[in-house]
Amino acid sequence: MYAQLLGAVVRAILVMIVISTPSLLIPGDNPEATQLVTLLAVFGAAFTFSEYASTNPGLIEFRNAPPFNRIRALSIFVTLFVLSVLVSSSGHPTTLSIIVEATGLVLARALDFPYSPLNLLNHLIPAGSPITDRIAVLSMGGLALFIGLITLSVFAILVRVFDWPKGRTAFNVWVNLPTFDPTAGKDVVTRLIRDARVNILLGIVLPFLLPVLASISADHLGLPILASRQTLVWTITLWTFFPVSLIMRGMAMNRVADMIEIRRKQMIAAVDADGMVPV
Repeated sequence: MYAQLLGAVVRAILVMIVISTPSLLIPGDNPEATQLVTLLAVFGAAFTFSEYASTNPGLIEFRNAPPFNRIRALSIFVTLFVLSVLVSSSGHPTTLSIIVEATGLVLARALDFPYSPLNLLNHLIPAGSPITDRIAVLSMGGLALFIGLITLSVFAILVRVFDWPKGRTAFNVWVNLPTFDPTAGKDVVTRLIRDARVNILLGIVLPFLLPVLASISADHLGLPILASRQTLVWTITLWTFFPVSLIMRGMAMNRVADMIEIRRKQMIAAVDADGMVPV
């Protein structure tokens, strides 16, 4: 019990640090935005603590199937940190920021092919903006997209090579998929595969859709994204984090469906070996 509470406290602190990263690294930004981020950090920490301190499942999926959530948390932290470093030294570049920006430009050039999601980031840049803003946004987009691809690659290796989520304890669908009811509808494997495909499809579509929605929302609400460096960092980070999370969820659900199907075949084979006809 005490170990679980300690783990919940540590996770809550880490969530607070992740959410506060842009505010800590970007000096002199909008004070109202900083206050809002602080409030979100406290709320995120409280939510994480309540989820991991409880013995019953809540809303966080794959809570007992590490390192699913750890990979996602590390991915968004690295993205926020790198992008914050890039924009924090605007006008006063440091060695680290120059290296980060140059790396982002190289990645942006490699990933900026026709009909790529990176092309749509141009919708976030108002007409007549300085060329430095356009270069910064493309560099940030290249970095964020590359980190997202690395995240998916790492998780795919864990699933295919290391047979995630096999561990010391049996995989519990109720605990790790609390919003998924295995008793509702038709066959659970069919539903898992269907939901997995939907999540992967949404993850592929969102990088193309989110920049357009962000641009339209900014125009209608009168909130220019480039006016706040923290807003820009969060916008580009979420542009890749949401699709990556959906694709990872789809891959994980597909893996769970495979595990259930393999277990069924093993049970049928065991029953057949005993000379009994499975019902």
